[in-house]
Amino acid sequence: MTDNNPRNIALLIDSDNASPAGIDPVLTVLAELGQVNIRRAYGNWRKTSLKGWIDKMHRYGIEPQQQFDMTKGKNATDMKMTIDALDLLYSGRVHGFGIMSSDSDFMPLAMRIRQDGYPVYGFGGAKTPEAFRQACSRFIDVNALIKAEKEQAKKPSGNDDPGPTFDDDLVHLLVDAYNASKRDEKGYAKLSEVGQRAGNRSSFDTRNYGYSRLIDMIEDVPNFVTERRDDKQIYVKRLR
Repeated sequence: MTDNNPRNIALLIDSDNASPAGIDPVLTVLAELGQVNIRRAYGNWRKTSLKGWIDKMHRYGIEPQQQFDMTKGKNATDMKMTIDALDLLYSGRVHGFGIMSSDSDFMPLAMRIRQDGYPVYGFGGAKTPEAFRQACSRFIDVNALIKAEKEQAKKPSGNDDPGPTFDDDLVHLLVDAYNASKRDEKGYAKLSEVGQRAGNRSSFDTRNYGYSRLIDMIEDVPNFVTERRDDKQIYVKRLR
């Protein structure tokens, strides 16, 4: 698809389970998939708890979808969001989805969309259940996005940062992806293949760790080295 006919992306927001503070970085991330032409936020707008979304909807051109709470304690937006997502999927005019929610009830929806070959980016909080995270092509912690933006804005010109730390699960994921990748006689694998294998195994996304690109992260992970070659590809090697 050419730049004259960009990919059409839909962002569906579960306003009961999403923070309005994250909408700007979420739209920035989704821009890598295409143009976010469909922007809908679902909720009972009579609730005072959703007041923070009102200004955001006007500012970012988000279409409000009213759903009354028919039963106390039940979230009526989930079913409406799911129906709309499937309508968009079957229309054939949408090429990717963003689901902004921390609710695991959207796991079957994310899985169904992916089965048709379309990317699904999930955006939620740190406590989002693992089931929904793994159902998405990519799951991104919105709070991590907001934190990264703030830190970048106040970052001084000098750098006395002792460096990042990485949890064992992340390091094991990257090591396993590297080990599964094709390597040359020097032990180097294409970084793009390592990233693809890591993404296939989980909803791994570098932005959850404060990095915008995989190359920036891998250069900080202990015992990995990178090499840029004449073919303009980046290669990575695990040191023992």
